[in-house]
Amino acid sequence: MVGLYWEEWEVGREWITRARTVTETDMVLFTGLSGDYNSLHTDEEFCKETQFGTRVVQGTLGYTIASGLVYQLHLYDDTIIAFLGWENLRFTGPIKPGDTIHVRIEVTERRETSKPDRGVLKRLLQIINQRGEVVQEGIQAFLIKRKPQ
Repeated sequence: MVGLYWEEWEVGREWITRARTVTETDMVLFTGLSGDYNSLHTDEEFCKETQFGTRVVQGTLGYTIASGLVYQLHLYDDTIIAFLGWENLRFTGPIKPGDTIHVRIEVTERRETSKPDRGVLKRLLQIINQRGEVVQEGIQAFLIKRKPQ
């Protein structure tokens, strides 16, 4: 399967992923993998006294799951060259164990590079919970292959 070439990404076009519930197991495995043992993620009793009232999922786990959900759309298969980074990544609300999230992406910019075989694509990524609340958002930039001549 081949994903979209740079020319096929239209500014304003959007996609919505399927949803996925973030589980306790996701949090435990990610905590061990990342080494992020912050009390906000690991100590329920501590968290009862915070504004969240319970543990919250690591922000990095949120956008890691989002990345997997977007990958399942197969938009970049064999056409992505590199992920260039985040602009204005914001955590606008918590993701809690048991929340179900999905992702909305929208193409915000497309520009040529000095090399004719690639272009830069920017997209807004929003992680949305089961209540329709945006809990994370930011602009991502990618280097994408152009259609072969």
